Amino acid sequence: MTRIDAKFAELKAQGKKAFVAYVMAGDPDFDTSLEIVKGLPGAGVDVIELGLPFTDPMADGPTIQLAGQRALEAGMTLDRTLEMARRFRETDNTTPIVMMGYYNPIYSRGVDTFLAQATEAGIDGLIVVDLPPEEDSELCLPAQKAGLNFIRLATPTTDDKRLPRVLQNTSGFVYYVSITGITGAAEAQSGDVGPEVARIKSATDLPVIVGFGINTPEKSRAIAEIADGAVVGSAIVSQIGAGKPVPEVLAFVRSLADGAHSA
Repeated sequence: MTRIDAKFAELKAQGKKAFVAYVMAGDPDFDTSLEIVKGLPGAGVDVIELGLPFTDPMADGPTIQLAGQRALEAGMTLDRTLEMARRFRETDNTTPIVMMGYYNPIYSRGVDTFLAQATEAGIDGLIVVDLPPEEDSELCLPAQKAGLNFIRLATPTTDDKRLPRVLQNTSGFVYYVSITGITGAAEAQSGDVGPEVARIKSATDLPVIVGFGINTPEKSRAIAEIADGAVVGSAIVSQIGAGKPVPEVLAFVRSLADGAHSA
């Protein structure tokens, strides 16, 4: 059982929904980013999504693209992202970390080497947005063999014919993308999301977490009421990009977490 599996089992036993927070590793710099990441569990975050900066983030909107640019300009690399996870694990051995990014840096490192390094650093799962199920042998299956969850995205365009393929080797949880398009592009509407979550849940026993377009405590609660939890990324990254002090960023995260946990 991974930390992700354990966390969702714990939440289910408590009758609670999950709150998942995304931040870009190294934004705006290593030390500030590490301080934010270390503060997330205390702000109510159940699962941390740690963005791996990449030069061509095709699924991301301007907010997260800019965060990646800031991180890269500050010298963030795959090695330093793994180092951030290691430093986090020095004081927290229970909060799950999901590394989210693109395949190129992993491919360049070599899959076996990367998986060994990620496991050693305390990474629990991967979301790699540009590897479809047809490429499962590339990374998904080796990751699962190495003890990491491989979390797949389902979207409004994932129809009933495609869904079983998407779910086939997914583990940890299913990430439902509530809107079509890039991150931060539109607001999630619970009325649209509810039937889709129900459809996915009828096909899998995995928790279904909804992300994209959630930017207020009210929206976090509304989404958590119809799913197993909510993910917020762009709204948090916007606070960091605006240069807000770390305590203000974490207070905002706490408000979103409280929204999801009140569902």
